[in-house]
Amino acid sequence: MTIDRVGGGALVLFAVYTLWEARKLPMGNVQNPGPAYAPTLLALLLLVFAVVIVALGAGSSRIATVGWSEWRHAVAIIAVCIFMALSLERLGYRITVVVALMLLIGLLERRSIVTTALFSVGFSAATFYLFATVLRVPLPRGPWGF
Repeated sequence: MTIDRVGGGALVLFAVYTLWEARKLPMGNVQNPGPAYAPTLLALLLLVFAVVIVALGAGSSRIATVGWSEWRHAVAIIAVCIFMALSLERLGYRITVVVALMLLIGLLERRSIVTTALFSVGFSAATFYLFATVLRVPLPRGPWGF
């Protein structure tokens, strides 16, 4: 098995699972899409591209040649994702994103504290403005209004 074929196979499974779960929701139509419309469309696109990756993946490296030297980064990223999932409602969007980015950029990427803080706060504020104000998507504010 090659890296591309294993990765493509995982994407195929994820697309099929998404399609299976989306069937429980109303589809709607092009003029009036339902909640299953976008996930179904994206899952179908993912499925097509995943099948192409599997079909054309014969020339990539073998899965046995993959080194696991970056496993610490993967564990840290998964830990930050778990932190975000557990703290988004409790701390609010802005504080959660600032803390997550400070962990990822400061500890994993080893950037300076000033660069890390400026990017984290700026990204959090800009994305909150985009989603909450421009797109009017309600985001969790947490106990302190953030």
